[in-house]
Amino acid sequence: MTTVRPNAFKIGDTFVTLIGDEVKVGDTAPSFTCVAPGWKKVRPLEESQGNVIILSAVPSLDTDVCDRETRRFNQEAAGLSDDIVIYTISTDSPMAQARWCGAAGIDKVNVVSDVVEAEFGEKYGLLIKERRYLRRAVFIVGRDGTLTYVNYLPSLGDEPDYDEVIAAAKAALNATTT
Repeated sequence: MTTVRPNAFKIGDTFVTLIGDEVKVGDTAPSFTCVAPGWKKVRPLEESQGNVIILSAVPSLDTDVCDRETRRFNQEAAGLSDDIVIYTISTDSPMAQARWCGAAGIDKVNVVSDVVEAEFGEKYGLLIKERRYLRRAVFIVGRDGTLTYVNYLPSLGDEPDYDEVIAAAKAALNATTT
């Protein structure tokens, strides 16, 4: 049974309900299915198994902060090892994501949608019930499938500390290759 957490998060001055439990460093990253452009089902953790995976959860690519965040991770990805894979996950439709990615020139980040089943949102405690979109957060999954970094941003308008995320991803990569 999925946990429902009323008044767990604030959007502006209004408390909202989050669906699912938060995950923490050391947990096995919950597997989930999303959809890619063309409505193809994808399983990011299984498809990128053996790599370090950055999961960037955003409410909608059509907002300024989500736009900046995804573009920044796309820029960062160009300088990272091929053994670090980045996914941006939102509840935008796959068509809207494909349109946005084309216009933004996103070619290094895998952008997938949680719109159909909201499985990612529920399993990571991110789904905002009242709006059916995701709370902003960043997770890093080590090569062994364990969460090595978890950051639930305190506000939808806050951007992650990109340098911290990239450093944590590199540390996870080095921890599994030494």
